[in-house]
Amino acid sequence: MPGKFMSRADVVSAVLDWGQLEWLSNPPATGAKQLTVIAGDIFPGKGHAFHRHPDQEGVIFIVAGEIEQWIEREKRVLRPGDSAFIPAGVVHASFNAGAGEARLLAILSPCAGEMGIEQEDVSTEAPWNTLRNKETTSSAELSSRG
Repeated sequence: MPGKFMSRADVVSAVLDWGQLEWLSNPPATGAKQLTVIAGDIFPGKGHAFHRHPDQEGVIFIVAGEIEQWIEREKRVLRPGDSAFIPAGVVHASFNAGAGEARLLAILSPCAGEMGIEQEDVSTEAPWNTLRNKETTSSAELSSRG
């Protein structure tokens, strides 16, 4: 297959307690083997809890809003045009730091698992369970609803 165009109607979405995901490219949607691309909206006051992708590196690119982005124990507030690179196996988390919705693109490589993403939730383990308040949904929900 030489490639695939994805119209808005082709994109599979998942609404979670903390936001909404749109699968722009992954094995089921495009047949991708090397890139999983997810557009995500994080609701105000919510976030995607601490987790890691053991065999995937990733980039998070901020499209709109403000994201409190953690990489291990370091955090920064990222705004539109900012990004973060996360090596494979590194714990990270993303939380909406603004009053409105925040939008980001998550790009992971290579594809892993049936949906193109595999992750381990560490949000209940120390020190991740003490770095900020618990207003977030476990990242295990992403895998189970993806």
